[in-house]
Amino acid sequence: MSGLEIERKFLVRHDRDFRSQASSCSRIRQGYMGARTATVRVRTRDDKAYLTIKGPSVNGGMTRYEFEKEITLDEAEHLFALCESGMIDKERYLVPVGEHVFEVDVFHGDNEGLIIAEVELGSEDEPYERPDFLGPEVTGDRHFYNSHLRHNPYYLWRDKLPEQYR
Repeated sequence: MSGLEIERKFLVRHDRDFRSQASSCSRIRQGYMGARTATVRVRTRDDKAYLTIKGPSVNGGMTRYEFEKEITLDEAEHLFALCESGMIDKERYLVPVGEHVFEVDVFHGDNEGLIIAEVELGSEDEPYERPDFLGPEVTGDRHFYNSHLRHNPYYLWRDKLPEQYR
């Protein structure tokens, strides 16, 4: 897949249930390679693997170019050896809400306790139904980018967030 990715990102309230609404759950592991003008990611998701290249964000972090190609698990394991330190480990729950599916990521390891939801849109102004488990929008806030979390993990700054989000 390649083209524009348009998504909005939100903190998830820990006192609200989203898991019972999920249609599936996957385990994701991902690493990043050094690149100056793009984000290069290697990801395994259950029994599949992907190489993804993302361009710089525009419009407050909502839109950016994305290229993604499925690779073999063996290729992913070899590419992980080339990744910088700081692997991301998380579970992804797919939660259908109205006409959209929210991807809710529950982080592990150094980012334990962080839960973020994303919704992909067809256009920047596309309306969507807002589920009750969403907290404040963090689209464009680099603290919540996976590529940033590997160098500045959540455990270092979690106390800056209100209790219902930690």
